[in-house]
Amino acid sequence: MSCPESYVILHNVSKKHNVGTISRCATAFNVTQICLVGSNRFNAFGSHGSDAHVDFGWHASIEACCQELREEKGAQIVGVEIVPSALPVHSFPFRGPTAFMLGNEGQGLSERQIRNCDAFIYIPQYGAGTASLNVAVAASIVLHHFALWAGFPERGRDGQKFIVAPRPQSARGKGLVKPPPGRSNEGAGHGDDGPELTFDFSDAQADLGAQAESQLTLVDG
Repeated sequence: MSCPESYVILHNVSKKHNVGTISRCATAFNVTQICLVGSNRFNAFGSHGSDAHVDFGWHASIEACCQELREEKGAQIVGVEIVPSALPVHSFPFRGPTAFMLGNEGQGLSERQIRNCDAFIYIPQYGAGTASLNVAVAASIVLHHFALWAGFPERGRDGQKFIVAPRPQSARGKGLVKPPPGRSNEGAGHGDDGPELTFDFSDAQADLGAQAESQLTLVDG
């Protein structure tokens, strides 16, 4: 008997590192696919190459994405958000294949996303210093709980690290998901509501430049 699958739906997750870090979490916790909604471009910065081990899908709208996951994968759409009906993630309120809907870093799930969810979970907090978690941190916690519930076999280890599979061959370009055959690419590269799921690499380049300058200063000093 196979284990139930998990999916991650990303829409308007726009800050540096987050999609790359989420893809790293996704491969660690055996996510079947990351579903991008709106834009078919993403920033893999922060993934450390793990994005090559995760399948990415693309949909022009939230509705199309959720419909396909329900009808073709049998998945329940579960929003990660604090709403009155949300259940704590540590209660393992899963019932089969599950697609987790993650929101924007600042605003959380939009009303449109909430309307397309079947159920909700939240991550309890116990300290007083922050109102919420980073979206990639939240994804990691949720996906780990699902992996425990689903009974995924633990990956083998080599010393103090887990064994990484050979890098798979991929036809997609770096940071780009091609619409599958037969699906219109109308809207690819553009969000269907709110800001686009696109990324500015200038901050990353500036960070790398600052690091290089710092290293040169240390050497010269």
